[in-house]
Amino acid sequence: MEMAAPKPPIYGETLESLSALLKGSGHAAFRAKQILAWLYRRRASAAEEMTDLPKPLRQWLDETFDFEPALLLLEKKSEDVTQKLLMQMRDEALVECVLIRAPQEGEALGKVRTTVCISTQVGCAHGCRFCASGMDGFRRNLSAGEIVAQVMHAVRLEDEKDPAWLARGLVSFDNLVVMGMGEPLANYDNVIRALTILNASWGLGLGARRITLSTSGVAPKILELAKEELNIRLALSLHGATDEVRSQIMPVNRRYPLKELLVAVRAFSKAKGHMVTLEYIMIDGVNDTPEQARELIKIAKELHAHVNLIPYNTVQGLEWRRSPAERRRRFAQTLKDAGVSTTLRKEKGHDIDAACGQLRLKTERARVATKKSL
Repeated sequence: MEMAAPKPPIYGETLESLSALLKGSGHAAFRAKQILAWLYRRRASAAEEMTDLPKPLRQWLDETFDFEPALLLLEKKSEDVTQKLLMQMRDEALVECVLIRAPQEGEALGKVRTTVCISTQVGCAHGCRFCASGMDGFRRNLSAGEIVAQVMHAVRLEDEKDPAWLARGLVSFDNLVVMGMGEPLANYDNVIRALTILNASWGLGLGARRITLSTSGVAPKILELAKEELNIRLALSLHGATDEVRSQIMPVNRRYPLKELLVAVRAFSKAKGHMVTLEYIMIDGVNDTPEQARELIKIAKELHAHVNLIPYNTVQGLEWRRSPAERRRRFAQTLKDAGVSTTLRKEKGHDIDAACGQLRLKTERARVATKKSL
């Protein structure tokens, strides 16, 4: 017996594509706006909840689309209120989404800023030496609908904490970062479609400047991203201030060395008109030397970029160790004394394996071990 083709996720549809599908199936195209409002403003999770739509249309939606392309398999909470979600796709592929909560200082004292971090691939082919995402290789790209579905899980969790946001049809989290498993620019078309849906007034309505895409440095795609209408922010996973050091940590640097990469980043910054962030995971004895600090200052000033210094989260099976706290502090102070905008990030979620891909990797390997024992 031939298996039925899987239904596409409803979350992958744009206003234009859904209108065309409705029209082609004999339904009124104007219903697309109603359907999308149910999904993103009212958080409907099934066609039957869309009570002001005709029954035949609800039946068509149920038969045509998958309303649950990402199932919540496991949830872990850290002592620092970081929250990791392990999600299973229809083909049993696992991906991670993380909610990071950080108390604010200064005038915003007492306010907690929430950032949602989403994945774009199952595994990763780029093999960054500090990251668990690619340790078992690359499996596949996520569809636009699977990417958006991760965000909607986070939205519903936040709605449970404060239903007032649902009543207003808004989202409570502050920022969205495309910084989880996978290289977003290696899944370019699906990522752009997903971010368009999340940004659009007919979609989730999340402001473009609240969205940051993090890349390991795929220079040609950065140039392509600079031409997109989406005015999102860019974070570059730099992690080394010279080609020699960066190539040890980021294999992609051998294909797109710093000279070529920084040209692309400058073009993006000029096109979008806002500051780029340089992500810099601090690894003991590798990239935390005074020489690397001096080279990083040159790059940051050339790009007029903000530097985000990150304590390395230990990953079982990888050789690196975290820079000592005092060395991280001195490194940050060197940058600040040179006039570079710098944040020394506090550790988040270390007790729940919150670094990219760790929870998924452990779960996948446990599955394999279980199957072998049967």
